[in-house]
Amino acid sequence: MVNTDQIRLVLFDVDGVLTDGSLFIGPDGEVCKPFNARDGVAVSLLQKHEIMVGIISGKASKALDYRIKQLNFDFAVTGCNDKLNALNEIIKSSSLNLSQIAFVGDDIIDVPIMKKVALGIAPSDAHQLVIDCANYVTQSKGGNGVAREAAEFILNNAGLSIEKMYLGLVGDITQ
Repeated sequence: MVNTDQIRLVLFDVDGVLTDGSLFIGPDGEVCKPFNARDGVAVSLLQKHEIMVGIISGKASKALDYRIKQLNFDFAVTGCNDKLNALNEIIKSSSLNLSQIAFVGDDIIDVPIMKKVALGIAPSDAHQLVIDCANYVTQSKGGNGVAREAAEFILNNAGLSIEKMYLGLVGDITQ
């Protein structure tokens, strides 16, 4: 198993990870995406524990841009056909190395990144090739809390209990 206490950046694919992969397209293009609120908490949770978060997505949309701004992602690359190149650019700008990065992806375009980073995570409904190269497969399906489960997995395996990881984020939940 990967030593998750070394993880300093978690990167997420969007469609099929932060969403269920549904695309709502109107006459002027994509109009909305069905994000899960639990995944928004995951972003705050990771950042609270000094782990940066980012997006590398093959698609770009106003809905995605809004969500990126709303959650204050540290890195965001959208409309990207070469995700490995995007990863390399993020590494250059962050001064991190591959041993400090986790990636959550669901489709074959994500396989090259997952094979490079320290920790690859896949939703339970990811493509089989992605599941085969993942270090961890969530119980959640894409769009149904995958980021939250990934964040809790990383923090728990770095030694934090579920109570301690949320301490300070929402107050003392142990009382």
